[in-house]
Amino acid sequence: MNRSFRALLPAVTLAVVLSACSSPGGTETTGTPTVTVSASPSTGTPTPTAAATATPGPDGASGGGGDLGDGAGGDASSRCTVGELTAEIADGGGGAAGSYGVAIILTNSGQRSCTLQGWPGVSFVGDGNGTQIGASAVLDRSTAHETHTLAPGGEVQTIVRIAQTGNYDTDECRPQATDGFRVYPPGSLESIFVPASGSSYEACSNAQVQQMTVGALATF
Repeated sequence: MNRSFRALLPAVTLAVVLSACSSPGGTETTGTPTVTVSASPSTGTPTPTAAATATPGPDGASGGGGDLGDGAGGDASSRCTVGELTAEIADGGGGAAGSYGVAIILTNSGQRSCTLQGWPGVSFVGDGNGTQIGASAVLDRSTAHETHTLAPGGEVQTIVRIAQTGNYDTDECRPQATDGFRVYPPGSLESIFVPASGSSYEACSNAQVQQMTVGALATF
């Protein structure tokens, strides 16, 4: 998807959030294709990264570390770190009735080329302190998960599909306002807080309600 097509939401400060999750296993390379991503002109305002704060990582289907696919760890030395990434959200397109898509875009803001591959961990957070609200997003494994090499300024995105809280019984869902998303790049034990507010980002606080799915990182 071309950047000029995206309806970018207001740029805001990103906060890096540390996780206490266990380390992902293995450092073997995958057999998936590699795609090189070149930098493209930016039409938005760069968003600075704020200071790190400690917080527990999410549990659930796409918790800390996300998923690199096929049980492989990839080459950790070439993987983009949280310190080399910035994040923003954009329109992710329509969905089925009562649902919508949000694009989470990761940009290599570092000085070297680095790689990303697989599914990021995504969850709603709130309470003004990074507390996870509801269940983590389920991984949509129907999406391809090539290794993407990002030159400085290069971008990839994941599409998060979110069911609106109005689809559920209120007592079951227990709707709650959120502050935005916690995003773990695949293979990372650190995360990025991506602010988002408004009724579209209301979460079911009942973790038994599965409200979100997340696709593998892809070019656009």
